[in-house]
Amino acid sequence: MKKIAIAVTLAAGLGIGSFAGVQAKLPAAPAKTDAVKAAEAEKAAAAKAKEAELNSKAMDKAVANYKKNKGIVEPKASPATTSGKKK
Repeated sequence: MKKIAIAVTLAAGLGIGSFAGVQAKLPAAPAKTDAVKAAEAEKAAAAKAKEAELNSKAMDKAVANYKKNKGIVEPKASPATTSGKKK
């Protein structure tokens, strides 16, 4: 009987503890300073410029490839078929 009471008490304690942990709120994040905001904006602008440069290079490469190949796939020339009969 004593063992069952200990097990029930432990289970209830774990249940209450987990419920309290789920309901707990984390403290609010500290507000960003102007310097941090400026640094993040600068990083975002640099990343955007780099992405635009890479995109431009990729488009130039695609245009050069298109011009080189003219965008047309020419069929392979097949030999003339003959039935073996002469006219």
